[in-house]
Amino acid sequence: MSAADTTTAKVPPVRQSPPSGSTAGGPGKPGKKSDGGAGVPWLLLAPCLLVLLLVLGYPLARLVILSFQNFGQPQLWGFQEAEWAGFDNFTKILGDGEFWTVVLRTVLFAAGAVIVTMVAGMMIALLLQRVSGWVKTLINIVLVASWGMPIIVATAIFKWLFDADYGVLNWLLSRIPGVDMIGHNWFASGPQGLAVIMLLVVWGAVPFVVITLSAGLTQVPKELEEAARLDGAGAWGVFRFVTLPILKPIIVMLTTLSVIWDMGVFPQVYVMRNGHPEPEFQLLTTYSFDRAFVVNDYGTGSAIALVTVLLLLGVVAVYMRQMLKIGDVE
Repeated sequence: MSAADTTTAKVPPVRQSPPSGSTAGGPGKPGKKSDGGAGVPWLLLAPCLLVLLLVLGYPLARLVILSFQNFGQPQLWGFQEAEWAGFDNFTKILGDGEFWTVVLRTVLFAAGAVIVTMVAGMMIALLLQRVSGWVKTLINIVLVASWGMPIIVATAIFKWLFDADYGVLNWLLSRIPGVDMIGHNWFASGPQGLAVIMLLVVWGAVPFVVITLSAGLTQVPKELEEAARLDGAGAWGVFRFVTLPILKPIIVMLTTLSVIWDMGVFPQVYVMRNGHPEPEFQLLTTYSFDRAFVVNDYGTGSAIALVTVLLLLGVVAVYMRQMLKIGDVE
């Protein structure tokens, strides 16, 4: 046998073409995207942005313009032209002690409602993790039903519950030995009445918080909880060092939304006080409404509403800052 027969022939390697979607720079590397695709997301968002511009943009722009004008009933009916007032409306409200009292009352009301809502929502969400399936389903149905109840209906029910003459709560409390609440008027003083309204706001907000936190609790790894228990952590330790950090983005989101919603409470106060909230029941929303539509000073009412918007924007700014911090940590 010759050497040529025993030597393996060398076959030159076959040059393969790059796969589809890759460049000559290397296999599997994506090619450069065309610049035309950058405008597709904006094109898809255009209808939504247009609706937001029409629904929110024009009213907000009109609000800003009115806040810098002297605008009353003569201007509303077209008898006189609106006069430019500059910063006079803002100077008037910022120099008014009643305005700052309303601001403080609104902040305290919103803070109390948010704290009670978040604490109660977290406790109920944690409780739902420990009950049986049918009990959890029943509670979720009740939560969704209460969440879906119209605000006006819920307010009417609370008015009946806390009524001085026919209220069920006074009757129940009077059944306790030594307690006589028959005829007690819960709205005789501002703090008591606002506490009742706060309870109404919390009752309507808790279902959303519970459902959201319950969904977040399903994402907490059981392995981390078991490891914490093996290290000697109790129930509070597991919640503080394992559950709470994982739920922090959800808690920040819910807290921010609750602050915005609770600072914008209007129908609960308006309906509970029969359309005429007393001075000790005034919040920023009702105070702005009274100035605009009761006193017919639309410029001052718009200025109060604009200050309220700026306060809420501050809350949104804090929320964005917290979310950016969470993103940097992750």
